[in-house]
Amino acid sequence: MAQERGAAPEGADTGGPGLPVDRERARLTGMAHRVLGTVAEAEDAVQEAYLRWYRLDVTERGRVVNPAAWLTRVTGRICLDHLNSARVRRERYVGPWLPEPVPEGTFPGVGDGSVRPVAMAPAADSPSERAVANEQVGTALLVVMESMTPAERVVFVMHDVFAVPFAEIARAVDRTPAATRQLARSARGRPGSGRRTPADRAEYARVVAAFGAACRDGDLARLVALLDPAAVLRSDGGGVVRAARRPVSGALAAGRFLVGVLAKNPTLRLEPVATADGPGHLLVADGTTVGVLTLGVHRERVTDVWIQQNPAKLTRWPRTRAVPDAARPSDPGPAASRGRHRDRP
Repeated sequence: MAQERGAAPEGADTGGPGLPVDRERARLTGMAHRVLGTVAEAEDAVQEAYLRWYRLDVTERGRVVNPAAWLTRVTGRICLDHLNSARVRRERYVGPWLPEPVPEGTFPGVGDGSVRPVAMAPAADSPSERAVANEQVGTALLVVMESMTPAERVVFVMHDVFAVPFAEIARAVDRTPAATRQLARSARGRPGSGRRTPADRAEYARVVAAFGAACRDGDLARLVALLDPAAVLRSDGGGVVRAARRPVSGALAAGRFLVGVLAKNPTLRLEPVATADGPGHLLVADGTTVGVLTLGVHRERVTDVWIQQNPAKLTRWPRTRAVPDAARPSDPGPAASRGRHRDRP
């Protein structure tokens, strides 16, 4: 990987662990998570980038003008290599593949409207780039990015989300700046990748709360009223736990699926929780976290239901939860009683 050469600027971090260069870790992990889709893979990529940094001798590190830029570029390259090697594994994945949901605040300053552009150079910190970098990347866009090529995905995240200049990204993806710009245009042209005005936070919270209440009550009519007619439900079990192997399309089908699952599992309950996407729900059965449910909302309707059940993608969530007396098997709750005679998934 080519390095930025020249005299190190005053105050530049060219030292070892514990110095300011380590403050980039959260930002780099947030970027890698958006490229790779799972926290474990993101952490591995960032760790490898730091290993490469610390393998440089003091003289080599001193010649790197901007350590943050160097680490960003190397992390991008590692992510690209990982995506290229992971394509076969993704093709063999059992059922829909969904990105890993994480609790709110997992990557401080990333995806919450306060992320700063990568510190490449003062000229890169323009108002337009800050506006792009502050845009949240939620599950909806991460799902869309699965249709992108590895290079498109890396370029899209690094430039459109983190405002890394094309000249820097070109060095990470081993392309010319012109070719890198073309990759960005191609990525933006993927269906669904265009920016759509997200739901107002208060509106989003209201819809999520109403959705959770309808599920807990087993009220199919209320659920269908909240769901967009073209809503799609996807669940990711990774072939490890039982989950729908295919997307469930349509408001009525998705509503019946949810009501049926809750009716068949009287100890399963939804608990409100704060995710990086905004309000969501933990799925808890007999005091054990078995899933995370998040929603895509547009114009006060639920357009997407994402249910992550793959245990490997739930490691950031508490494994066990206290079981309220009202949720114990002796009291099956309204979801079971009301859904007993409803259609099953």
